[in-house]
Amino acid sequence: MKKWFAEEYNFEIRVVGFLRGDRTEGYCRNGEEIGDRYSCTYGCPVNSDGQGICSKVMMMLYPIMEAVRSGGSLANIGGSGKYVKDIVCPDGCVIFRLTAEKTGNPNFFTGRKD
Repeated sequence: MKKWFAEEYNFEIRVVGFLRGDRTEGYCRNGEEIGDRYSCTYGCPVNSDGQGICSKVMMMLYPIMEAVRSGGSLANIGGSGKYVKDIVCPDGCVIFRLTAEKTGNPNFFTGRKD
């Protein structure tokens, strides 16, 4: 792969809590722990060990990340701010916090730095 475009946003996804108990054994196949962090720009989020985020969570994250890339505010879909939203995994185990940060690079489609 030869990435040729510098993306407009950096995304961080952090594990901030659990809905059932204080651990994920027996619930989460990925073994998430509070404080785990994943990051990406356009591709799938990975942690510092190069392990990817749960594919079920990625299905939820992708449209939310596209909303940010399209100029939307996460506050309009229940986020705590324009670039912050908590998401519960589809299995109802892990609470993730998605945070977006502008890089200063232009938008892929418009070429503008809005």
